[in-house]
Amino acid sequence: MHAGSELLFPPYAIAPLQGLRGPKWQALVERVAALPETHPDSLAFSLMMMRLDGCLTCETDSYKAMRGCAQCAVQTIRRFKESDEELLRLYRQAQEDIAAYLEQRKQQKKAA
Repeated sequence: MHAGSELLFPPYAIAPLQGLRGPKWQALVERVAALPETHPDSLAFSLMMMRLDGCLTCETDSYKAMRGCAQCAVQTIRRFKESDEELLRLYRQAQEDIAAYLEQRKQQKKAA
């Protein structure tokens, strides 16, 4: 396994994505990269990238994994064929998913 590879999309791989797309993407990456990795918006960004990159199906001996997470993410964003608005929509969906998960956990703790 390459030293730059993780099991899931790591927060350190967010900053290298700056400057790869338009101003809205740039603003999102700059804002999220400055957040603590446990912040819900940082978690949402990582979730979005896991979905785009295919992190859950990445094999440790694959070419993608050997290049490392940051390079994989850069390649994924560069090759993304749709608009920045679509990337932002995917990010908002991930935010909603994280919020729902955190709310579910909160309710489970109350019930316990």
